[in-house]
Amino acid sequence: MKTESTFTLVTGATSGIGYELAKLFGSMGHNLIIVARSAEELEKKQVELSTLNVDVIPIPKDLFEPNAAFELYHEIKARGLDVDILINDAGQGQYGLFIENDINRYLQLIQLNVASLTILTHLFLKDMVAKDNGKILQLASIASETPGPYQAVYHATKAYVLSLTEALINEVKDTHVTITALQPGVTDTDFFHKADMLESKAVQDKSKMADPAKVARDGYDALMAGKDKVVSGTQNKIRTAIGNLVPETTLAGIVEKEQEPVSKKK
Repeated sequence: MKTESTFTLVTGATSGIGYELAKLFGSMGHNLIIVARSAEELEKKQVELSTLNVDVIPIPKDLFEPNAAFELYHEIKARGLDVDILINDAGQGQYGLFIENDINRYLQLIQLNVASLTILTHLFLKDMVAKDNGKILQLASIASETPGPYQAVYHATKAYVLSLTEALINEVKDTHVTITALQPGVTDTDFFHKADMLESKAVQDKSKMADPAKVARDGYDALMAGKDKVVSGTQNKIRTAIGNLVPETTLAGIVEKEQEPVSKKK
């Protein structure tokens, strides 16, 4: 169990994988800073997570907003809180053909999935390197490995997250700071509802969806072991390995068939 007065910062902490990560880190004795858009949901999770006998500080922040990540960092610094682990979990998708969705929605996704993640990584990584200690867990996805028809922008943002993470791992290799990419597949969370994706063939069989608690555990274990990345789930590991041998155009066709709407005529 940890005893230092340091904090694990979790974005997207009120639901899905982010919530499971917050719960897991709290159960291991990590004090928590939990971040999400809803102050009401954060207060509920603060009460729940505080039963783990750790300090839990909720900070409501809408990371869709361009300045929100900067504000979050400066608020944490102003309060004298020391973050030794950053978990960049917050992220969303948008289902549908690229030209049929609102470009402003795509720009919001890029702000959340790419810009806010990059800002938080940059600011906290500088602090970690300066004190030669810290860990960052980036929520990538197996989507980062393939083109994604019907989720083109989401897949592209996750490819960015993975590429950024792999580059930074190299840049900090001579320090005691580690960065890990967690790559889950289809997981049983509210992601698909928020992405308007309930008609996709990919989410019709809930029995094939991963348990977010299991995904969180895989991420926790990999992060604490200092691993570069972890693909969560045996089938996802096999899929990713095969994908590395298949041309991108072929992969795009496979993903298109998997993600197309159930109502699409053959």
